[in-house]
Amino acid sequence: MNKGERISQLVAELTGDEVDPDQTEVANHPFYRAFFHCWNEQRYYEAHDVIEQLWLKTKSRDADYFKGLIQAAGAFVHLQKQFEHPSHAKHSRRLPPAVRLFRLAESNLSRFAPRHHGLDVTAFCELLRESADQIVASDYKTNPWSPETAPKLELG
Repeated sequence: MNKGERISQLVAELTGDEVDPDQTEVANHPFYRAFFHCWNEQRYYEAHDVIEQLWLKTKSRDADYFKGLIQAAGAFVHLQKQFEHPSHAKHSRRLPPAVRLFRLAESNLSRFAPRHHGLDVTAFCELLRESADQIVASDYKTNPWSPETAPKLELG
């Protein structure tokens, strides 16, 4: 089973439905909706993998939108790993890469503001900017993420 098939299986398990990877309306695409499901369960790595499948197949302007979502999820992977293992040799150094990904994600997503495919992009970019700014203001010593304060994303 290749990665795409594994991701389709994960999405089917999350949604309880058959996965139609050729769904054309992004807001209803099972992979897009699974991204938010995974995100809200603090499964950022899986959120990254799911939305990556849409990004790889996108030839439209939405490619940068999906890339921004991938980068945002990646930044939160870094924060989560650093939170879980703050003294680990590798994981303790994850705050600078998180800031870089927050900045890249904001840059890619901001051109889709104020809303895109049901996401309040303006508010999401503000969250990304504030997260990066908090880390930088602490001289890369304080992680703003915790399981209790993890942000939720809603489609509307």
